[in-house]
Amino acid sequence: MGLGAIDLNLLVALEALLEDRNVTHAGVRLSTSQSAMSGSLARLRRHFNDELLVRVGRNYELTPLAERLLPVVQDTLRKAEEALSLTRQFDPAQSRQRFSVVMSDYAMTVFVEPLLRVLAEEAPGVRIDFHPLVSGEPENETHLRCHDVMVVPLGYGLPGISETVMHDRFVCIVDRNNPRVRDGRRLTLRDLAEMPHAVAGFGKSPTPADRQLETLGITPQVQVSTPGFSVLPFLVAGTDLVALVPERLATRYEPFVGCLAVPTPFPDVPLIEALYWHHNRHTDPGHRWLRETIRQVGAALDDGASATPAATSDDSPVVLPFARSAAAG
Repeated sequence: MGLGAIDLNLLVALEALLEDRNVTHAGVRLSTSQSAMSGSLARLRRHFNDELLVRVGRNYELTPLAERLLPVVQDTLRKAEEALSLTRQFDPAQSRQRFSVVMSDYAMTVFVEPLLRVLAEEAPGVRIDFHPLVSGEPENETHLRCHDVMVVPLGYGLPGISETVMHDRFVCIVDRNNPRVRDGRRLTLRDLAEMPHAVAGFGKSPTPADRQLETLGITPQVQVSTPGFSVLPFLVAGTDLVALVPERLATRYEPFVGCLAVPTPFPDVPLIEALYWHHNRHTDPGHRWLRETIRQVGAALDDGASATPAATSDDSPVVLPFARSAAAG
């Protein structure tokens, strides 16, 4: 059967079916009914003379042929998207496009305000729907495919395309009256080993600060945990808890929460925020504009912190030459 004998729209359905490995989820992704998606799967099975998806227990798995087809179909659709985008233009001042952006709670705290200021000036009709980072979802290519971009800490091992957009470092936060704080702004490694901790949990992915404590042989006495950084200053205030949080978040909450940001008693631990997107969106003009806008916001934040971060990879620790802020001592 030649190319003309098959509806090319089936390639879009094929990609969704092979990536999601679920007829219902693929239908939701393409805004079509489960019965229509089942019909597409039946046609694809006849065309390839292969089951493509086979049930194993309660889930579906790809057949060997489907495993080989998936990267070919992804590349084909990416090239088709690139060809179609050659004649498309994006005018941010006139556009009313709607984007879906996933961010960690920390990224929302520092990114959203300056990003919305840029939108108000350059693209008043553009709308961005912000979604929280949910534990377990970042590693899922289907989740990445359903959103325009994700701004999350480097190290999740996400599929797709990525680049670093912003740098920060960790500091300790404690109640401003905590008796362990020496000289107004200092904690020791012994303090961190003995104090109760409030921690942010991100599924199976420890934070860089957690890894640093492990390297130093310190096992935190975790008294309370929360699925993000933003709540930690409120948990620490008025208690004997300590938490390790990004400096920008600490300095934003410090003045009115009643907590104190102090340097870590070990070399600076970097936090690197990265921008991730699915390869199918790489050449879209509107998407390129969104990525460039986020890059500029991240660069402005880094410049404002007087940071000159070194190039790094997921596994390579670096020391960032930040100028200490007044909040960090």
